[in-house]
Amino acid sequence: MCAERLSRILAKCQACVDANNFYEAHQMYRTLYFRYNAQHKYEDALELLYKGSVTLLQHRQQTSGTDLASLFINTLTSSSSPVLEDPVNKVAHLFQCMESDNPGRQVYLIESINWTIKVDPKYKSGHPILHKKYGLIFWTEKNYEQARYHFLHSTDGANTAALLIEYHVSRGFPSEVDLFIAQAVLQFLCLQNKDTANVVFLKYTKEHPHLKKGPPFLMPLLNFIWFLLLALDTGKVSLFTILCEKYETSINRDPAYKEYLDRIGQLFFGLPPPKQSPHGILGNLLQSLFGAEDDREQDSAMGSSTEVTAEELD
Repeated sequence: MCAERLSRILAKCQACVDANNFYEAHQMYRTLYFRYNAQHKYEDALELLYKGSVTLLQHRQQTSGTDLASLFINTLTSSSSPVLEDPVNKVAHLFQCMESDNPGRQVYLIESINWTIKVDPKYKSGHPILHKKYGLIFWTEKNYEQARYHFLHSTDGANTAALLIEYHVSRGFPSEVDLFIAQAVLQFLCLQNKDTANVVFLKYTKEHPHLKKGPPFLMPLLNFIWFLLLALDTGKVSLFTILCEKYETSINRDPAYKEYLDRIGQLFFGLPPPKQSPHGILGNLLQSLFGAEDDREQDSAMGSSTEVTAEELD
């Protein structure tokens, strides 16, 4: 298709939009897309779909605009477009243009995450850059649950902590100030994102207006998380066991914590998956120590490497 003819068609599309003939404009955009796609002109197709989708969405043509946005994602996927700043920004902008009650919005979000998984499979839950974009969008919409979920799959510890602070102050109870951060840190660790877990914990405990500065902290659960983050670098099962025993009461505040800690034990301390046991996580941990050949070395290293003993734990 020559440039002159293409220019005329695009001008006609815009004329239809200006005349509020959105159905015809939508069909023109689709026709041009299929022509580009058949000729493997993916860059042209992506530019056309992006502009057409933005135009229709901004004119509150949610169904038609979302349809073109979905074709935009399909083209990224079929062309194996890498996860770079420009396409990610466009994907996020199209999502932001969609109204929150648009039934196709969530489908589009899932399709876009699946695109990143296909082209970069090392991120099994989707690329952190795109998750960060979605987290920021949901945050501006005060959709804290969705924002939290997407930040959890990002590497943006600073914004995650800021979100959690705002979330707790606006929606949580004062008694839950430690629960908000504990759950997030444990989940980051289950996703093997130790660095972000550290950033989130330090920023949250430093900047939350209802917390006195630490460590050590007045709340036992916060001390447990602090010691746990320190213990990860040692890989010593005995230290992990002492922590879980000393803070068992705090851990029992949320039944999910035990499941998280079982997973953390496997990932960072080389523990096997827990067996069904009436003794709970502590029983499983103690059982894993029986017969271990390096107990003496672990106990010695525990004191010298971290300078943390059972008596020092509150």
